[in-house]
Amino acid sequence: MTDTVPKDTWVEIHRIALTPDQRAPQIPADTKQVPLEMRVKGFLAAPARVGEPAEIVTPAGRRLGGVLGEVNPAYDHGFGSPIPALSSIGAQVRALLRDPGRYK
Repeated sequence: MTDTVPKDTWVEIHRIALTPDQRAPQIPADTKQVPLEMRVKGFLAAPARVGEPAEIVTPAGRRLGGVLGEVNPAYDHGFGSPIPALSSIGAQVRALLRDPGRYK
């Protein structure tokens, strides 16, 4: 995909959390030879292209950077693709819980 992915799209980023030389000394030798990688899903903070650096905001509100890997990634535990209309409900509920009088 070479198109720009719009801000607030549900995506997955990838980044190296630890390089092989940063890994703990007590891990097995074959494990220590490879980097520790992380993949995180969240909402794009700004438009980006697949394969290029991007920043996301996770459902918990964390901001993380990495390389944009997948657009609208499905969880592979069997619940299917995400439903865009339901993607923002968690943030709305947290806002309601923080300030219940605001939504009367």
